[in-house]
Amino acid sequence: MRICFALLVVSILAVAPVNRTVATDLPADRFALVIGNAKYPDADAPLKEPVNDARDVADELKRDGFNVEIGENLTSDAMRRAFDRLYGKVKPGSVVLIFFSGFGIQAARQSYMIPVDAQIWTEPDVRRDGFSLEAALGEINNRGAGVKIALLDASRRNPFERRFRSFSAGLAPVIAPNNTLVMYSAALGSVISDNGGDHSLFVQELLKEIRVPDLMAEETLNRTRVGVTRASRSEQIPWISSSLADDFAFVPGTALSANPPSPRPTNPAVANAQPGSPQTPQAEPPPPVDNKPVETPVAPAVKPEPKSDGHVAASLADDPVIKSLTEKLIQNPNDANALYRRGQVYASKGAYNLAISDFSDSLKLNSKDVEAYNNRCWARTVIGELQAALKDCNEALRLRPSFVDALDSRGLLNLKNGQTKNAIADFDAALKLNPRLTSSLYGRGLAKQRNGAVSEGERDIANAKAMDPNIVQEYASYGIN
Repeated sequence: MRICFALLVVSILAVAPVNRTVATDLPADRFALVIGNAKYPDADAPLKEPVNDARDVADELKRDGFNVEIGENLTSDAMRRAFDRLYGKVKPGSVVLIFFSGFGIQAARQSYMIPVDAQIWTEPDVRRDGFSLEAALGEINNRGAGVKIALLDASRRNPFERRFRSFSAGLAPVIAPNNTLVMYSAALGSVISDNGGDHSLFVQELLKEIRVPDLMAEETLNRTRVGVTRASRSEQIPWISSSLADDFAFVPGTALSANPPSPRPTNPAVANAQPGSPQTPQAEPPPPVDNKPVETPVAPAVKPEPKSDGHVAASLADDPVIKSLTEKLIQNPNDANALYRRGQVYASKGAYNLAISDFSDSLKLNSKDVEAYNNRCWARTVIGELQAALKDCNEALRLRPSFVDALDSRGLLNLKNGQTKNAIADFDAALKLNPRLTSSLYGRGLAKQRNGAVSEGERDIANAKAMDPNIVQEYASYGIN
C-alpha cells in the first residue's frame, strides 16, 4: 500500500546545474530504451520477471515524461534496430536511459546484454551476438548525451556459460563515459536466481525509490541498494558506479530535499510496492514496503491531519513540489499526471483529503489509471472511508488482477475493518507475488494474531520487523497497532 510517487528504473531524470540545484521543469529531451527478454530457447523455461518488470519500468518512465521505447523478447536484429533508433534520438545535453532485464554475460571484461536468439557456445560468441553495455554508453556519449543511465537486471545464472565455463561469472565493472550512472541488480561477478514471482526484487525497490520527489539519482539508487540488501537479507547486493557531474532527480521539484518524505506506497505506487500509503515513493530504509495508492503505496509516517482541508492546503502551498505542480495545473487543469503527482505529495504529507481529491480528479481524466485507484484506496483506508476504499481497491484489481500493491492495500483495509480472514487472504496473495513484501508480512502477522493463530502471527511480525524496523511505526500511522 504505498504511494507511488512518480514509484524502474529510469524514471524522470532532471538534469540540474553543477551548483546542486534542480531545474523546475524536466529536461526537454529525455529518452529511454527498456528491454525485457524472457523467452530464451536455450533456457529450461521462460523467465517470469523481465517482461513484467520492463512494462512497469516503461510505464513509470512515461508517467515521468520520458520518451520511451519498450522491447520484449528481442532478437539480435531487433535489439540492434532498437539501439539504432535510440542513438538517432539523442541530442546534445539530453538524458538517456537504458534498462535491460534478461540474461547478461561478461566477456573480455565487458558486460553484454543477450538477445533471445543468441547462439553462444564459446566466449567469442558472446562478443558476436551480445550487446556491449560499454559500447552502447560510448555511442550515446558520442552523440552528445548529457546524463547517461544504465540499469541492468541481468545478473542471472544463464544456460550459455555452462558450455564454455564451469560457472556463471556475473557482470563486469563498466568503464563508462563521464556523467554516467550504472546499476546492476547484483554485485560484480555474482549471480542470483529469480525469486519465483512475477516481478524482481530489484525493480520493486527501484520503482519505489524513483517515485520519491526531489531525491538525487545517486541517492535513489543507494536507497534501492539498501532496500534490496535488507529484503534479501544480504543475499543480493546491487552494484553502483557513478561519474555524474550534473545533479538530477528522477522526479524533480523546484528544490531538492536531502530527505524527502517517503510514506509507504500502495500497490499502485509500487506498481509493485505495496501496503499502505498514497503513492509517495517510499524512502527506503524499510525493505520491501509496498506501493499502493500512487502506484506504490508509500505510507507516510504521519497520522492524518486534524486540521481543515483549507488550513492544510494553505500550510502546504509553499512546498516547492506542490507549488510547481499547482502552477502546471493552473496552466492546464486537465494535466492528469500533475494531479496524480500532487496527490502523491499530499498523501506523503498526511493531507489525505487533498490527496483523495486530486486522485479523483485524475481518474475523471483517465478512468483506467490503476495506480490512482490504488492510491485513493490507500488514502481512504487511512482516514477510515473503508467502504469507498474497498470499491477503489476492487476496481484496481479488476483492471490488474495481479496488482501486488492493491492486494496489499486491500489487506490493510480488511485488517482495519476487522475482516481478518479476508485480510489474511489478501496478504497471502500479495506475498505469493512478492515474498519479501514487508507491509503484507507484518499485516498478515497482525491478522493471524487477531484470528487466533498467535504463534504464526508472531513469527510473521518478527520476520517483518527484522526486514524493516520501521514497519511498526508505519502501521501505527494508519491507526493499527
